[in-house]
Amino acid sequence: MSIFYPIKLLADWLTYDIFRIAPKTLLAEAVNFFIFDTIKIFILLSVIVFAVSLIRSYLPPEKIRAILSRKNRYLGNALAAVLGIITPFCSCSAVPLFLGFVQAGVPLGTTFSFLVASPMINEVALVLLFGLFGWKIAFTYIFSGLIIAFLSGIVIGKMKVENLVESFVYQNTIKGGVDLPNMTRKERIAYAKNYTLDILKKVWPYILVGIGAGAWIHGYVPTDFLARIAGSDKWYAVPLAVLIGIPLYSNAAGVIPLVSALTEKGVAMGTTLAFMMSVTALSLPEFMILKKVMKLKLILIYAGVVGIGIMLTGFLFNAILK
Repeated sequence: MSIFYPIKLLADWLTYDIFRIAPKTLLAEAVNFFIFDTIKIFILLSVIVFAVSLIRSYLPPEKIRAILSRKNRYLGNALAAVLGIITPFCSCSAVPLFLGFVQAGVPLGTTFSFLVASPMINEVALVLLFGLFGWKIAFTYIFSGLIIAFLSGIVIGKMKVENLVESFVYQNTIKGGVDLPNMTRKERIAYAKNYTLDILKKVWPYILVGIGAGAWIHGYVPTDFLARIAGSDKWYAVPLAVLIGIPLYSNAAGVIPLVSALTEKGVAMGTTLAFMMSVTALSLPEFMILKKVMKLKLILIYAGVVGIGIMLTGFLFNAILK
C-alpha cells in the first residue's frame, strides 16, 4: 500500500462525497488530481524543506566561498555542484553570489558549477519529483543535474574566459578565512522553521497554479494528443522543450506538476525533464541579471554549454526510459 493512500482516500472523499462530482467524468478526474497532488506536495515540501534547511544552517554562503576557494579544480567543481543542491538560490541572487565567489578566489569554472546546480537542483524539485514519480526518477534528476553542473563548470573553466567578466568584479578581492558565529541547536531549529514557512509562503501560488494546469491536462487533454507531438520517437521534442522553457520564468514548484501531467499523457520523461531544467536553469531574467557582471559572449557560452548538457540528458533519458 502506498504511503500516500490516506491522502488518496481523502481526495476521493472530498471529490465524490463533499463536492458530489460524478465519478469517472473529466471534471472528477481533474478535481481529484488537484486535491490529491496539492495535499501530498505540501506535506512533503514541509518535511523535506525543514530537514534541508537544518543542513543549510551549517553552510551559509560565506562558508561555502571559503571552502571552495581552497579546493583544486576538479574537486572544486564536484563540491560546488553538490553544495548547489542544499543551497539553492533564485536568479535574483546570481549577481551577489557571482561577485562573492570570484572575489573570494573561487575559480571561474567552479563558480559556474555552483551557479548551474543551485537553481537546477533544489529541495522543492526533489520533493515534488519524489512525490509524483518515486525515488528512482528523483535520484535520476539529481544525478543528471550534478553531471551537467560539473561538466559545464569544467568546460567553461578550460575556455579561459576571465576576460569576459566585467573588470570591476576582480576588484576588492577577499583574502583570508571567514569567521562565522556558531548557532545553537535551538537557533538552528528556529531558523529551519522560519525558512520552511518562508518557502511555503513564496511557492504556494506557483504550486497551485502548476497543479491546476496539470489537473486540467490530466482531466481534459486526450491521452494520445501530446504523445503524438512529443513522444520519445520525435527527435525534435527535446530541443523544442528546452527552447520553450528558456523564456518562461518559474520555479520547480510551478513546473513539476506540469511535468507529472505531461508524462501521464505520453510525453517522454527525458523531454519533460529537459523542459523543467531549462525553465529553472536557463531563465531569461537570470541572464539579464548576470549581464551586470559578465559580457554577453560569456552569457551565451554559459547558456550554450548548459543547454547542450540538458538536451543530451533529455535524449539519454528518452532512450533509457522507453
